[in-house]
Amino acid sequence: MIYLKTDDEIELMRESNLLVGMTLGEIAKWIIPGITTLKLDKIAEEFIRDHNAIPGFLGYGGFPNSLCISVNEQVVHGIPSNYELREGDVVSVDCGVIKNGFNGDSAYTFCVGDVTDEVRRLLKTTKESLYLGIEQAVEGRRIGDISHAIQIYCEHKGYSVVRELCGHGIGKRLHEDPEVPNYGRRGCGSLLKKGMCIAIEPMINLGSRNIIIERDGWATRTRDRKPSAHFEHTVAIREEKADILSSFQFVEEVLGGKSI
Repeated sequence: MIYLKTDDEIELMRESNLLVGMTLGEIAKWIIPGITTLKLDKIAEEFIRDHNAIPGFLGYGGFPNSLCISVNEQVVHGIPSNYELREGDVVSVDCGVIKNGFNGDSAYTFCVGDVTDEVRRLLKTTKESLYLGIEQAVEGRRIGDISHAIQIYCEHKGYSVVRELCGHGIGKRLHEDPEVPNYGRRGCGSLLKKGMCIAIEPMINLGSRNIIIERDGWATRTRDRKPSAHFEHTVAIREEKADILSSFQFVEEVLGGKSI
């Protein structure tokens, strides 16, 4: 069932999502060689709680941490660990919070130091495809319009789109209807209505689209072990233009000219 949000509820969701953006901005300060992904997770949890909110992922479905941190060939749902980031890694940080009873959800893929031009192009394309999908997220269009825009852009650039994982509705629950795939046909899927809130999150691979789930039951990686990229915004559907509730501003203020 799809839940439409009132304007007041959307403003509460904006608070949650801005805190996600602020948390990602705090994490951006610590993305350096030698830091463990578990340390990043602890920094995020403390930051979220200091802002009178609850980590949205912690305990969700049994997930053991506050951030999903996915390095290199990991696509999503990586569990923070004692792995130390290395020069040339790429790391997707997916963050969720609960504040005022509503969820926020956003993700950004960071470069650790200098990465190859090939990998940087993958990240740039994935982020660009997110905004192309968002352009389609207006009242009267359909989920398939978002999906198609992301798929066509990335595949024309030579990348592959993960099909087993997708974006989702969001609100009082982290995952609500409808699902928001990153591939599809124009004019198909659920009708977009004012008040719908959805998380759009392209997951794009450098190599094959095929993925496997790691033995921990959470982390998903590319089968060919080539890098993957992941960017995500939560948006509210409006009449003429999507209202982006989350923000990369805080990340990009930290990264400056090194942002994707």
